[in-house]
Amino acid sequence: FTLCAEGDQNMAGRRRHVGIGAIKKEALAKQKFAEKSTAIADLKFAHVTSQVEVFKGHLEKFAAEHKNDIKSKPAFRAQFQQMCARIGVDPLASSKGFWAQMLGVGDFYYELGVKIIEICLAAKERTGGLMGFEELKNRLMATSGKSKQDISEDDIARAIKKLKLLGNGFAIIPVGKRRLVQSIPGELNLDHSTVLQKAEKTSCVSVGVMVTECGWTEMRARKILDHMIGEGMAWLDAQNSDEPLYWFPGLFVSPSDSKS
Repeated sequence: FTLCAEGDQNMAGRRRHVGIGAIKKEALAKQKFAEKSTAIADLKFAHVTSQVEVFKGHLEKFAAEHKNDIKSKPAFRAQFQQMCARIGVDPLASSKGFWAQMLGVGDFYYELGVKIIEICLAAKERTGGLMGFEELKNRLMATSGKSKQDISEDDIARAIKKLKLLGNGFAIIPVGKRRLVQSIPGELNLDHSTVLQKAEKTSCVSVGVMVTECGWTEMRARKILDHMIGEGMAWLDAQNSDEPLYWFPGLFVSPSDSKS
């Protein structure tokens, strides 16, 4: 019995030794696999980085050769922006950066942004901080004078996007088939957007319209509309024979807007 017991103990010891060895071997294999994976990932990253640098070099050469087209042609300028976006290059990141010095596009968009601010603020008392995109475009074109540089809708949208860096006061709001440019602090919620969509065709709504067509309660409709009046986005016409109307001057269409 003593010999059997000793044999069993030796066998158990060998099993433990084999088990520990297998665990160590597996851990070592995992470590080597992880190191290999890291090396491969580093190699791929270096390769991609190299490709990006090469493409960036070609992009810089392209920009230098077509500098005048980029500055003067909106469509060409938009295509160049798309090319830059593919490799994470932002020509508008700084008005004093490499791209701005090479092309002048940085200054162009910053100057356009300043004009947008001036136009929106000058008309704020009338529009309540919501101006039609077409009206803004027409006013920008009118203020550029005879030596005006062509300004596309893409240019305006990019300039407004850059103005967001100043806060949440400037944004483009889709309203049905139209777009409004917001130039007041704060974000419009879903209820505000619903009201603007209902007012798109006639430029006005009423509490009754919001109740019957949207299923709102009278309290909800009145609260939202009164808030929009308080923010200057809407005008109240209390003399309407049926019920008070809430007019949105930002949705008014001028003859020049309808032609564009």
